[in-house]
Parts: sequence; structure tokens; C-alpha cells
Amino acid sequence: MWVDCAGGPEQICRAFDLGRLRFHWTFADSSFASQDIDLLEFRAPRLVAGQVAAHFGSERQAAMVLDVACGTGMAAKMMKREGFQHFVGVDGNERMLERARHSGLYRDLKMAMLGERPIPVPSDAFDVVTISGALSSSHIPAKVIRELWRAAKRGGLVCMSTPAKSDNIAYKVALEGEMKKMEDEGLWRRVEVTHVSEFQRGVSDQERGYVPGCVYLFQKL
Repeated sequence: MWVDCAGGPEQICRAFDLGRLRFHWTFADSSFASQDIDLLEFRAPRLVAGQVAAHFGSERQAAMVLDVACGTGMAAKMMKREGFQHFVGVDGNERMLERARHSGLYRDLKMAMLGERPIPVPSDAFDVVTISGALSSSHIPAKVIRELWRAAKRGGLVCMSTPAKSDNIAYKVALEGEMKKMEDEGLWRRVEVTHVSEFQRGVSDQERGYVPGCVYLFQKL
């Protein structure tokens, strides 16, 4: 059985076991998808939205938000609760994008495989750029965060999250190294880094209970 859970429940695309229970779902199964956040208690979209809201000093209703690896729209849903209204989404899965279209949250949605080429959005265009579920060893390279920086306006916020599960530690170290390198290059400044003890529920025998994670917030200089 192949399991890929690092990017959160929206990214799981096979089957997995939790104790005696075995769950199967497909991207198109809307009845199951409505339960997935509760199942894994995947908190990254809410944590990212809260972190941005705590530090965003301009008018939220006028802000343009780029939701990278948007999936079905959970991050945009959480951001809307914080008062943000205008969203552009990018994802590499067309079925996810179709679900996002049906949510009615996005002004525009774009198909793109992250890491293969530049994100298909203009530079210096967004007040906020978020990625809440795809920064992990099994999804996209750490260098993608330079694309998030490129898309943000000067003074804009870039908010990211990654799990600190055992098989993602090397990636997390590389990711934080790239963040620090960009900081040293004068591209952005660190606003806040939050270590979360209960980022999402573990789904393996090695990681029972909750998996920790981190939420990072930077401001483009």
C-alpha cells in the first residue's frame, strides 16, 4: 500500500489504515471529502489564516491572496472567515481545481505542477501568498518558496506550513535553510515562526496521536 499524507488530507490519493479502520477515498468523493479535515484534524489552513490575519495591517477586503496548492479551497475558506475576499488559486490536480471552482471562492484558478516551472502568476502582484499543505518531501522542492516570494508585492506577506513528522525532518531542515538564505539575501524578513505540537493526526504506527508542525510568516522586502 502506498500512502502519501504529508500534504494533508486533500493530498492523500490512495488508501490508509488507522487502527482497525480502513478508509478509501477519491478526489471526486465529495461526501468523504467533507469529513477528511475532521478525520485527520489537519489544522494547517486554519493556522495559516490565523497567522496572516494577526499580522496583516491593511484592509483585508481589498487584499489579493494567492493560494498555492489550493486543493479544494480549505485555506481560502479559512482566510475568508478572517475577512479576506479575493483569491487566486494554483494547484497541480485538475479534479481538485474543479472542486475549488464549485466553492465559488476564487476569482481565478490555474493548473500548474509546482517545482517544474514558474507559477503562472505575475510578479509583485499579491498582498498575501499562502501554501498550507504541500511543503513536504513527497510533494514539491523547497526552492519553490522563491516563487512565493516572487508573486508577493513588496511589503506583502508569505505564509507557509510544513509537518515535522519523522520522514519530513530532512526536508524541513532544507526548507528552513532556504528561508534563512533568502533572509540573508535581503529578500524578506521573518515575521513569526510558530511551532505547533498538534499540527495533524499521525496516520502510521510510528506516529500515533498528533504530528507536530511549523507555520512560517515572512514579509517581502
